Amino acid sequence: MSSGDSFYITTPIFYPSDVPHIGHGYTEVAADVLARWHRQAGDDTWMLTGTDEHGQKMLRTAAAGGMTPGEWADRLVEESWIPLLDTLDIANDDFIRTTQKRHEDGVQAFVSKLHDDGFIYTGEYEGYYCVGCEEYKQQSELVEGTGPFEGQLVCAIHSKPVELLQERNYFFRMSDFQERLLALYEERPDFVQPESARNEVVQFVKQGLSDLSISRSSFDWGIPIPWDEKHILYVWFDALLNYATAAGYGQDDENFTRRWPAVHIVGKDILRFHAVIWPAMLMAAGVEVPKHVFAHGWLLVGGEKMSKSKLTGIAPEQITEVFGSDAFRYYFLRAIAFGQDGSFSWEDLSARYQAELANGFGNLASRVVAMITRYFDGVVPAETAPTDADLAIRATVTKAAIDADAAMERFAPHEAIAAIWTIVDELNGYITEQEPWVLAKDEAQRERLGTVLYTAAEGLRALATLLSPVLPKATTTLWDALGAAPALGALAEQPLRDAGRWGQLAAGATVTKLAGLFPRIEDPTPAAAPARVTA
Repeated sequence: MSSGDSFYITTPIFYPSDVPHIGHGYTEVAADVLARWHRQAGDDTWMLTGTDEHGQKMLRTAAAGGMTPGEWADRLVEESWIPLLDTLDIANDDFIRTTQKRHEDGVQAFVSKLHDDGFIYTGEYEGYYCVGCEEYKQQSELVEGTGPFEGQLVCAIHSKPVELLQERNYFFRMSDFQERLLALYEERPDFVQPESARNEVVQFVKQGLSDLSISRSSFDWGIPIPWDEKHILYVWFDALLNYATAAGYGQDDENFTRRWPAVHIVGKDILRFHAVIWPAMLMAAGVEVPKHVFAHGWLLVGGEKMSKSKLTGIAPEQITEVFGSDAFRYYFLRAIAFGQDGSFSWEDLSARYQAELANGFGNLASRVVAMITRYFDGVVPAETAPTDADLAIRATVTKAAIDADAAMERFAPHEAIAAIWTIVDELNGYITEQEPWVLAKDEAQRERLGTVLYTAAEGLRALATLLSPVLPKATTTLWDALGAAPALGALAEQPLRDAGRWGQLAAGATVTKLAGLFPRIEDPTPAAAPARVTA
């Protein structure tokens, strides 16, 4: 992607029927790191997140809590979902709620167009409905219940009984788009990613598409059908449109043209909605389909998908209160190959925090700043004729920057971080081999000492820039300690695709004392952070 291109990235909009767990945080952080990367690379970037507040699940949850669904949503959004963004240092540009007028107006305009163009009709529907998924289920997606649900059909995802519903509904002619969807997947193999997700979607569509029931009349918590207010819109048809309404569909054509199409980051359990139903809806409306739909894997706790209903949800603040938001962001994007399932454990988080963040990166930064302070009175020395060892560091920095950008382009933040971390590893090895503390004892080696410490400091400058989308707090602290801002400007202004160019840190810059970027944690798994919690 060239500098200045549009990069509009979205998370799913989350049900505020309960409080967030680290699975939600994982999605938010992944989208945020990609957005920060593109924003700092000069692309016209916009990140959207938000909440999906309609549907039967919200209605029932609110009723159980003795509230109206609107009151329930307001409380959860204000007390839990918006604070999540601060907890994880998410720099989103917009937050949409499906109860906002801008969304409802855009949805009604979209649905009216589909109706006027003949893509919506009335019909009878009977099927098994999972309230947890807010979706009619095929027989193949149901299993025999066990325990208290023995003898009943239950949803394979939620393990709770489904309901047999019969309604006269409005239908979307989704079956009309089967061949166009298959052509899309064929012509644009990167439309659905990763490849395993694409293969699943292709096989699903090849089996044949049915028309989609898009209205409900048995309850009223939703957006009314414009031409028949006895019906409300099916919650997924409503929710998917948030990506378009937030960008101005039907209300701000200039902004919609600027932003659309989007990149969608979703969990794999909602892949079909985004890779089948959503592009079919857009095709029917004559709107361009998204750039990409990327389905990441599940976070597993004790071998099971994290779930509030199964009591395996861990609140993000249980991690950030111990390790900090930077460590949360780093761990989940480094430890898990993006697109695959990954297991969470406190032991692995603690081990990576100590080895990679505290000892690897943090200790490197502290040592270099301390040696410049000690040996050069806190002034970054000039470099002289470089040796092969110095040139090897330059080559590592250049390659890391190129490789990291390429990895971010293909939605592989784990590979980007691994590429950047080669600088950490090489610099630690370089300092061990060059022994600046030995050079400092010999006045004849003064120039060599200056070159070694400049090389280390300039490597840290590149690291601060490249890691800033992942570790915004620690890298800002490092940037300030390096004294880089007076000559180069704020860290957030550093062009990421230029980060590998050598020699940007000015000799003569004044460093300041650098406290540990990642302090030692005495008890990494305190009683306040159990592996299993209830909402």
